[in-house]
Parts: sequence; C-alpha cells; structure tokens
Amino acid sequence: MPKLSESELLARDAKRDLNAELLESIREMKEGKIGRVSLVSRDGRVIVSPVAKARLISKLSQSQFAELMGVSVRTLQEWEQGRRNPSGAAKTLLRVAEAHPEILRELVSA
Repeated sequence: MPKLSESELLARDAKRDLNAELLESIREMKEGKIGRVSLVSRDGRVIVSPVAKARLISKLSQSQFAELMGVSVRTLQEWEQGRRNPSGAAKTLLRVAEAHPEILRELVSA
C-alpha cells in the first residue's frame, strides 16, 4: 500500500465518520464477530497463524483460549505472532481445537 501524503491523509480522514466506525466495532464485538489474524512477512507475504486459526474456529477470546491451554495470554500471543512455538501437548490440543471447536466451547461454558 503506497504511503499517502499529508494532504491526502487529511482529505481521506475528513470523509470518515469515526463515531460510526467505533459504534460498528462495538456492535461487532457484542455479536462475537472476530477479525482475521494474520502475519505479514518482511517480503509482504501474508501468513495465517495456525494457532490463531484454531482459536478463531473455536470462537474463543485470547484469555479464554489461553486458560484452556494452561498458558498465559502473553504466551498465546507469542504463539499467534510466530515468535514462539507451542509444545507437543499444546500442539495436540490445538489440533483438537481445530477439528472439534465445540468441545472447547463446552469446556468454557461448563
């Protein structure tokens, strides 16, 4: 995406309705809509995090998912951002989360 000049930024922002954008974001959060989580490599390729994908499929927040995994939210974020890798047991649970997300949702609601 090309960088915009100062005047182009001001012109773009003058057309935005930030209040409406914020309200729409709040509505989406209340409805449980979850955004896409992906990484962008230095050469511009988009890499979807398998950990984030498993969490998104299960429709759980980071804190809920981290608690079920038995790790801190920070550790989960490190996994999602590709800075650290989950252990063997965590990898197994991630496969379960991806294949049977309803099981994780049941555990959270229990």
